[in-house]
Amino acid sequence: MRVLIVEDEVYLADALRTGLRREAIAADVVHDGDAALEHLAVHDYDVLVLDRDIPGTHGDEVCRQVAASGSTCRVLMLTAARRLHDKVSGFELGADDYLAKPFEFAELVARLRSLNRRAGPAAPPVLEYAGVRLDPFRREVVREGRFVRLSRKEFAVLEILMSARGGVVSAETLLEKAWDAHADPFTNVIRVTVSTLRKRLGEPWVIRTEPGVGYRIEASGG
Repeated sequence: MRVLIVEDEVYLADALRTGLRREAIAADVVHDGDAALEHLAVHDYDVLVLDRDIPGTHGDEVCRQVAASGSTCRVLMLTAARRLHDKVSGFELGADDYLAKPFEFAELVARLRSLNRRAGPAAPPVLEYAGVRLDPFRREVVREGRFVRLSRKEFAVLEILMSARGGVVSAETLLEKAWDAHADPFTNVIRVTVSTLRKRLGEPWVIRTEPGVGYRIEASGG
């Protein structure tokens, strides 16, 4: 999952980005509405964490533009306002969820994962495919009853592949969804991460490389 955080409180934004990365969620940060719209035009985000009262283009207008664009990016609006009519107005702008400050980080992560499941066809909270069970909330992976310890990036890549349920996922998509804006598009990090992930899952191999196309989970083992 890849998230854009739009928050003008620099300390809070950096803390959120660090925390999300520990949860295997790629996160970019901007501090004003204009930069948010620029990033949204370039990158394919799964969820937008949007502070409502931000410099430049107001958070309400950013939310309105995202909703009007037909993007599959979900909007989680943050605000210090707790009154009901403030929440209602946020939903009327096109927000998918609403979280009042201050909030618990664990609740933010749970809401992000819930929103991410809504971005495409309905997906179960726990992914199971090809004998692999992935629980994004507990960050646990089990294969045939054996716990598999993964790095944050390995976990993120596996989650994307399992969500595709056998469909081919390009290296470009993996880089876009599992890394942030600082990732080098010419790096071999995808190939290395997939190779390590394949070994950690063990034989028979379940991750298949489709030369020149991408990677996929093979239900029968590859």
